[in-house]
Amino acid sequence: MKTVYLDHAATSWPKPPEVSEAMVKFLEEVGANPGRSAHRRSIEAARVVYGAREAVAELFGVDDPARVVFTLNLTEALNLALRGLLKPGDHVITSGLEHNAVMRPLRALEASGVAVTLAPHTEEGDLDLARLEKAIGPDTKLIVLNHASNVSGVLQDLSGVGEIARAHGLLFLVDSAQTAGCLPLEMTANGIDLLAFTGHKSMMGPLGTGGLVIGPRVDLERFEPLVRGGTGSRSESEEQPVFLPDRYESGTPNAVGLAGLEAGVRWVLRQKVETIRQHGIDLTTRLLDGLRHVPELVVLGGGEAMARVPTVSWQLPGLLVSDAGWRLDEDHGVLCRVGLHCAPAAHRTLGTFPEGSVRWSMGPFLEPGDIDHALAAIDTLARKMR
Repeated sequence: MKTVYLDHAATSWPKPPEVSEAMVKFLEEVGANPGRSAHRRSIEAARVVYGAREAVAELFGVDDPARVVFTLNLTEALNLALRGLLKPGDHVITSGLEHNAVMRPLRALEASGVAVTLAPHTEEGDLDLARLEKAIGPDTKLIVLNHASNVSGVLQDLSGVGEIARAHGLLFLVDSAQTAGCLPLEMTANGIDLLAFTGHKSMMGPLGTGGLVIGPRVDLERFEPLVRGGTGSRSESEEQPVFLPDRYESGTPNAVGLAGLEAGVRWVLRQKVETIRQHGIDLTTRLLDGLRHVPELVVLGGGEAMARVPTVSWQLPGLLVSDAGWRLDEDHGVLCRVGLHCAPAAHRTLGTFPEGSVRWSMGPFLEPGDIDHALAAIDTLARKMR
């Protein structure tokens, strides 16, 4: 049976072959702790980590690779930014389409005295910029948004929000989980001060890689580290270094993972993000056109393919999303995700809480025939229900 992997919003698969090759090479030929010793293998390991830093900086149009701070994943990067910047009495604005990687840290901070406002959306999931700006008050310090919903795939107007943040002297934190690597994204052009990224999705790297890019408007003296410890630098001091990236990178890094991340990002850069984006638009257009021929089916979020990443969530009334996912896998080899996608706020906004939806998310190695196979599968499910 043909298998079609439609779960790229969770993690991309397959990876470019260069990714596993780079990781095996590191394990077999380098293997040392980066920056902790002066011998040749430790120095080479440090070069590998810096190479990943350079690749990520190039992807996001950042001049200084030292501003790329590596973390275990995007969730840790968001926690670093939110918990390091917000103090009791501060006010933060977010949206009703956020992942729990944003909402859970914010709810914990709210319990300790940070005020949280959810900016309103339309039913289609578009952010109301005018009402967002009206929510800004004297204690507002930060706006945090995802670039694209991990549920509907709908894109947010980053440049519009960035302009509002600049006009009011606020910092702007962006969750790029669904866009980094598959959509052109530059910090300066979009007014972004902090960009949280994950390596294992469209950046084509392995699990366990991610980070935070810190812009020049961020006051490092007021930005507390999430973790303190050994950095391989200033070892004579028991105080945390104050310079980037060491201030926010304590402990031995996932060097083998970062070797794979560099290979993944270099692959993306060679393919060109614009080319990957167009491929995603083509696949999404084909998918949306096909889904329109299933009259019972409800697609979440408005807009055509240009207004979203290659992610489409849907419901088929009368069919539980859990049953749909099981039947798609068992009978048709279509692998996807169902449920709330760790984003209950988004499903409440979109009116699909508590059941959730079926999510189909596409990647760069999929072809039109794969989309046709998935469409035939949903057509079969719908026919059986009539």
